[in-house]
Amino acid sequence: MRAVLMAGGSGTRLRPLTCDMPKPMVPILNRPIAEHIINLLKRHNITEIITTLHYLPDVMKEYFHDGKQFGVQMTYAIEEDQPLGTAGCVKNIAELLNNTFLVISGDSITDFDLTSAIKFHKEKKAKATLILTRVPNPVEFGVVITDKDQRICRFLEKPSTSEIFSDTVNTGTYILEPEILNYLPANEEKDFSTDLFPLLLKNGEAMYGYVAEGYWCDVGHLDAYREAQYDALECKVKLEFAYAEKEPRLWIGKDTYIDPSVKIEPPVVIGSNCRIGARTNIEAGTIIGDNVTIGADADLKRPIIWNGAMIGDEAHLSACVISRGSRVDRRGIVLEGAVIGALSTVGEEAQVSNDVRVWPNKRIDSGAILNINLIWGNIAHKNLFGQRGVSGLANIDITPEFAVKLGTSYGSTLKPGSSVIISRDQRNVSRMVTRALISGLMSTGVDIKNLGSAAIPIARTMTTKLGVAGGIHVRLHPDRPDSILIEFLDQQGINISKAKEKKIEGAYFKEDLRRVQVSKIGDISYPSQINETYMKCFANLLKVDAIRNSGAKIVIDYVYAVSGAVLPQLLAQFECDAVVLNASLNQNAISSQERETMLHQLGQVVEALRASLGVQVSANGEQLILVDENGLSIRGEALTALMVNICLAANPNCIVVVPVNASSAVEQISRRHGGRVIRTKANPTSLMEASSENHNVVLGGSGDMGFIFPQLHPGFDAMFSIAKLLEMLTLQKRSLAQIRMDLPMVCHKSLSVRCPWKVKGALMRYLVETHNPENLELIDGVKIVNRQNDNWVLILPDGGEPLVHIYANSDDREWVIQSLKDYRHRVQSFIDQEQGMNPL
Repeated sequence: MRAVLMAGGSGTRLRPLTCDMPKPMVPILNRPIAEHIINLLKRHNITEIITTLHYLPDVMKEYFHDGKQFGVQMTYAIEEDQPLGTAGCVKNIAELLNNTFLVISGDSITDFDLTSAIKFHKEKKAKATLILTRVPNPVEFGVVITDKDQRICRFLEKPSTSEIFSDTVNTGTYILEPEILNYLPANEEKDFSTDLFPLLLKNGEAMYGYVAEGYWCDVGHLDAYREAQYDALECKVKLEFAYAEKEPRLWIGKDTYIDPSVKIEPPVVIGSNCRIGARTNIEAGTIIGDNVTIGADADLKRPIIWNGAMIGDEAHLSACVISRGSRVDRRGIVLEGAVIGALSTVGEEAQVSNDVRVWPNKRIDSGAILNINLIWGNIAHKNLFGQRGVSGLANIDITPEFAVKLGTSYGSTLKPGSSVIISRDQRNVSRMVTRALISGLMSTGVDIKNLGSAAIPIARTMTTKLGVAGGIHVRLHPDRPDSILIEFLDQQGINISKAKEKKIEGAYFKEDLRRVQVSKIGDISYPSQINETYMKCFANLLKVDAIRNSGAKIVIDYVYAVSGAVLPQLLAQFECDAVVLNASLNQNAISSQERETMLHQLGQVVEALRASLGVQVSANGEQLILVDENGLSIRGEALTALMVNICLAANPNCIVVVPVNASSAVEQISRRHGGRVIRTKANPTSLMEASSENHNVVLGGSGDMGFIFPQLHPGFDAMFSIAKLLEMLTLQKRSLAQIRMDLPMVCHKSLSVRCPWKVKGALMRYLVETHNPENLELIDGVKIVNRQNDNWVLILPDGGEPLVHIYANSDDREWVIQSLKDYRHRVQSFIDQEQGMNPL
């Protein structure tokens, strides 16, 4: 007799286990389900097996080949174009089925007596015999009723609770005569239970049900998969173990080393070529695959660990599944019901909560707590907040579901009845995320003042004007056009503090979320005249007559940003001769290359029109790049120095605030004008806080992040910067090119080195310990300063990526180049040494 092994399904309910293999290849006791089925067939003298394949067919073919190694003869039928269903795929191989044949599902574990079932089929002279079994809850299966002669008289596929009329169910194993396939059309998708069997019943064909004794489990979902593993280990089903039974109910493979101090409570299976470290505790029910490494002091409470996994020291695994090639680092925790997909990493001291599923090739950061399935993104971070707000790939990391929970987490840190503003850029993806955030906030009893599409400087201004507890602004990330950036503002319009970020993260990861009664759900309103309010505040801080009488011609490139909707009105109010480029709103993200092309075109227009200056506005109204009257761009450190120069010339003896990595040109300019420089951490929040907290500050920021005029609001504002620049240029009777020529000649360069997160702290400690304390500044990172001049080197860890940035600054270009070379070698050598001591 031949058997047809049906192995075509993709096993969506078993994801992520079946992302890279078909269901029949999922291991039970470290052998694929299909191998257990083949062993069952072989025990009943069925050795000719035709396997129908559709999903990832090569995985099964490469494992079994022609079947000789397993004592059978295997051939394969692949459904190339489309799945044909359980019956359609058998019809597809009808020419190979000339005699009575058996069909068996490739995703079930059983030890049924197939010989007795075949004998029953022949005695009844049946055209089709369904092997049945009795189960406590038949809702998930096809229910079958037979008469006193065991002839099938009724069945129903997967009934509802009210439709259950028997506990006898179809197991997906059939004994069939070849002529019944004549009822099926060729090359069409047909199913045994819903198409063929009802047709046979209708036509009075002899169809019988054989109620089998023994074990049967349909491994159709993750709970059933774990149940089948534990049942097999308890020998509730007759399966062949892959390894010798070294002690009662303890099966161990070849070449496996187990430290003598390891405690093992049978039954346990441990595969071949494994290494298990000292003092590890292995509880009953644990299944460990081949080539698995387990560190010292690990605690294993019934996990199912697949081949090639690595489990770190002091890891805790509880009734979870760790898939092929995955690793759980030191003190990692994976709780009951969780599944870690193939080739994924659970970082040091990270936790995967109950029933969470992690898809293949994902990474969970050290210390992170994962409470939701990780499917689309690549990384589960320890922190929600990076260097600047919450960011991630649009509609992959930052999804509507994520945004609802984030909004709920933020709202849970505010008092019920509080109000927050929310604003965004003009793009649809930002609108989508904003609406999800609003839903989460309202569910906590927080009222919303929705500003809609508005430049972020306007949102910061309105935060104080509307007297709200805080705010959120959503936009495309200014540096990554495929990502979303969500920024949270405090009641002054400053980006929230690290302490507040930690509160939101605590609510999010611990799921300490407030839900209010229906009557307390937050309200939503739409404030009016927000642009007019901003323009009034804007104009009150300018010497408007100077701008009106300047005679300046300015060319502005809005890069299709939302600020383009506001700035033309402001400039028209000041009677400024402005030529506008790219002012329309665009849904598409602008790449850095496109922005550079626009900047080049801006320079050409400025030169052709003989304009006083040009400016490119980006980052939804926060950042700018200047173009002088000769069409040459001014950006980065040159822009920082230029803005400091012009502001301190207009306001001598005042203060400017810059990040720790800004060039020493700032100090040189400040000394000319009797000013003072305050340096802060290299993040926006620190710049905003220092600019607003210190009196007599006339400018904060940098060319890379934007500029702050704290008299207006504490955030970056390219629009106000343009107007203020026109005012000061007019009063000082200087051009951009003239100011540029007056700037100090300072060489300021940087480079980046990849540095694992775990090494960053040790690297900073090493740098501190190996330099004279008198030459160190530890505002942010480690800055090595020569007190005799303005020479310095800064090693600054990146807040959001596994990188460190190295900056060198001096009047001497050669010194800068050599210092970068020396410190790059020094940093890289330390990283290599640390990774050698702690290999991945």
